[in-house]
Amino acid sequence: MQLKKLIESLQPYTVYDGEDIEIVSIENDNRKVTKGSLFICIKGFTVDGHQFAKQAYEAGAAAILAEKPLDFPIPVIVVKDTKKASSILADAFYEHPTKKLQLIGITGTNGKTTTSHLIEAILKEANQKTGIIGTMYTKINDEIQETKNTTPEPVTLQKIFYEMVEKEVETAVMEVSSHALVEGRVHGCDYDVAVFTNLSQDHLDFHGTMEEYKRAKGLLFTRLGNTFSQEKPKYAILNSDDPVSCEYEQQTAALVLTYGIDNEEADIRAKNIQIHALGTTFELETPFGEFPVSIKMIGKFNVYNVLASIAAGIAIRIPVSIIIKAIEKVEGVAGRFEAVYNGQNFAVIVDYSHTPDSLENALKTVKEFAKNDIYVIVGCGGDRDKTKRPLMAKIACEHATHAIFTSDNPRSEDPAQILKDMEEGVRGEKYILIEDRKEAIFYAVEQAKEGDVILIAGKGHETYQLIGSKVLDFDDRLVAKEAIEEQKK
Repeated sequence: MQLKKLIESLQPYTVYDGEDIEIVSIENDNRKVTKGSLFICIKGFTVDGHQFAKQAYEAGAAAILAEKPLDFPIPVIVVKDTKKASSILADAFYEHPTKKLQLIGITGTNGKTTTSHLIEAILKEANQKTGIIGTMYTKINDEIQETKNTTPEPVTLQKIFYEMVEKEVETAVMEVSSHALVEGRVHGCDYDVAVFTNLSQDHLDFHGTMEEYKRAKGLLFTRLGNTFSQEKPKYAILNSDDPVSCEYEQQTAALVLTYGIDNEEADIRAKNIQIHALGTTFELETPFGEFPVSIKMIGKFNVYNVLASIAAGIAIRIPVSIIIKAIEKVEGVAGRFEAVYNGQNFAVIVDYSHTPDSLENALKTVKEFAKNDIYVIVGCGGDRDKTKRPLMAKIACEHATHAIFTSDNPRSEDPAQILKDMEEGVRGEKYILIEDRKEAIFYAVEQAKEGDVILIAGKGHETYQLIGSKVLDFDDRLVAKEAIEEQKK
């Protein structure tokens, strides 16, 4: 794309009156710059991209977008906010890809990953080509790509959507984090459906207060637009059992579909829920009638995820019969209440529960089918919200027979200090401290008897552990299998 054409939408900007040039890519990482790239200098929390403009120029950048004049013999376009400009330029450079596919965004504290995979299953059952962007990976049809953030930054995100369009994806489903909404990473994304799962304490290290965290999540619904279309209506899918939904309903101009369990007024509702060791059954109420549903996932929290996905399916006009057929096939999602079996006579479950609410939901679900003792192995991430540490510990002690506190991803913090922070919530309670996560898992497996349940919480699908500056191979599921094998001996 020609530079002058690309920057047309950036008003006001320092006018470039020189010879027009061809831009072959846009980059905000100088290591990815090649000959003909436009390099965007982004001011981050720890790094200022302006410091790397020289490296970008030396790597062949044809132009630079910056927030201040820079002395290079190539066009330097100066704007007030390069972050916002990067979203506008990425959308333009990749030819407005989200206008060419159906886009579903999911936000909330817990359940985003499971809900996105359930919606993907529904779309596939309806014979649609799909894309998915989230915590675990990016997937275009069946091709998986690694991802660093739940929601990528704008240049990467729009490039992914462009690839989806090129590969004929019809509907993309993405997790939308509160960080991404505040930082403007999803500016330019034309959402058709926005889904809200729930709101509970998390990320207060970033947002400061629950009020700010709530406001951040609500941005997804305000960005559904202010116009109506019969051909392509916009929908907000809201959890009517969460009081925050009332505010989000007021904030959006989109059509609203609600789902819930306790609220009898919900548009899509589950009744007569029965939880057992192999799955969950319930009666589904919809505007199109009532239907029996039997899913292979366990727990009330998974029923909420299923209801959210059903509501999204109905919003995009997929028949209820196809929706139910799809969700009843889903075995589960990696690291989300995932059973680990290696021939043992007790249950081991790995779950990504890393918030007080998600840990409590997981433990309450375990109580539904545990025949004897419940062991919970739990830690808290370093360089993250410290206020939830005592809460996590308290919930572990309240709902488990044996609480074992250990390391999660300590990052730059001292693991022992994180454990001390957790202990503040359980003075006088019984618990065990085992700083090394592998030792903690081995200990629980050694102690477990027939009919017991071990919940390994916090890391879920992750295959690494972040200790200091090191990224170490670590998979709760593989470590649990190793411990079970050792116990047999």
